[in-house]
Amino acid sequence: MYKDKVYDFLLKIPKGKVVTYQDIAIYLGNKKLSRVVGNILLNNPNPDKFPCFRVVNSKGELALNFGYKGIEEQKRRLINDGIEVNNYKVDLDKYRWKF
Repeated sequence: MYKDKVYDFLLKIPKGKVVTYQDIAIYLGNKKLSRVVGNILLNNPNPDKFPCFRVVNSKGELALNFGYKGIEEQKRRLINDGIEVNNYKVDLDKYRWKF
């Protein structure tokens, strides 16, 4: 049920913006679903289509276990997306998408 909604939401995140796991959980209607969102993203069937690299934690930190290629891959994708990453962290005040 949530899986399709999460992947649809990922398609809406503009280039150069990020959201948090909790942002997506709130979109789903329950801010306590952050871990569910994380598990769904961990099993992303097509990271090139569904840009889960644009999702960070509530502190703006990148995912240690991002996909199959790890945190360096998430960092690379964010930088290519025009997002500045410092010490594996994104400035949420600057880059967070307010949907």
